[in-house]
Amino acid sequence: MSVSMIVLGSQLVMPVADGVPKFDITRNCKLDIAATAGLTVDQSLKTCISDEQKARQQLGSQWSKFPASSRASCVSQESIGGTPSYVSLQTCLQMGQWAR
Repeated sequence: MSVSMIVLGSQLVMPVADGVPKFDITRNCKLDIAATAGLTVDQSLKTCISDEQKARQQLGSQWSKFPASSRASCVSQESIGGTPSYVSLQTCLQMGQWAR
């Protein structure tokens, strides 16, 4: 494998871990609500969006405190299901800290 391929490959991975990723909160909340029953749709949607925004804000202020490897791993895990969540991403990162 050439050095240029290694450099190019590493540049593709690093931007993901450099900052909090951007998720479509409204879309993801709507998909989650459609898959569950309980509160009214409007109430559930508002609560979901509020929780996601709060988690996104907290991640923004804490992001650099998490190891790059944990950030990359957790972001990668969030990308698997199709409906990534800031609450879930925050939980993943926090669990990584507790495991240390």
